[in-house]
Amino acid sequence: MSALEPGSFLADLTPAERADLESRGRVRDFERGATLFTEGEEPGWVAVLLKGRVKAFAYHEQGGEALLAVRGPGALLGEVAAIDGLPRSASVEALEPVRALAVTADEFMAFLQAHGRVSIIIMRILCQRWRDADRKRAEFGMFDATGRVAQRLVELAERFGVPYDRRNGPGEAGESVRITLNLSQEELAGWVGASREAVSKALRTLRAHGWIETGRRRLIVHDLQALRRHAR
Repeated sequence: MSALEPGSFLADLTPAERADLESRGRVRDFERGATLFTEGEEPGWVAVLLKGRVKAFAYHEQGGEALLAVRGPGALLGEVAAIDGLPRSASVEALEPVRALAVTADEFMAFLQAHGRVSIIIMRILCQRWRDADRKRAEFGMFDATGRVAQRLVELAERFGVPYDRRNGPGEAGESVRITLNLSQEELAGWVGASREAVSKALRTLRAHGWIETGRRRLIVHDLQALRRHAR
């Protein structure tokens, strides 16, 4: 199992709760690009990520994807539809090879009934997601595309960054940060609510300042503090 993201659903379970949940499901593997859930389908199961990262997205009426979130190891997926019984509100796709614990909706509800404390954990996670969604909606009125791109790069660097020495590659803490999650410009555009052209221009601006470096399947942040200041 990969290292769990701090504060994720699985990371907050006790060993006994985790063992019970694992006994109710089965492990499934998905290749990069595979679909775990499809928007509008009935909620047959929930997933807990054990390895790899996924994106949650919805389709625009005019075409294209609106990227809603990126989730990593430990995340719980599909729980809202399992709880309210309504069709899924978003699709989920593997950004890299993924391993997940699949639990049927009925077994998941039985697990919650057996462990009341877990329901509080889910409430906290949902509150965090609602707050994050509110914050992102506010960003659309407060920042231009460059500011929104800077905000998402800060988030990616904080969640998926590793130290990088621009001279010798992977380095020590306090140096540049390489973002290990590969998002296309189209995906980044869907995340910040801008066109691909606007995102490309924003990245050029950030490169010109010397704050980031981009290349084929490579994104390195050289001045995270500058990005944070620009994103305020």
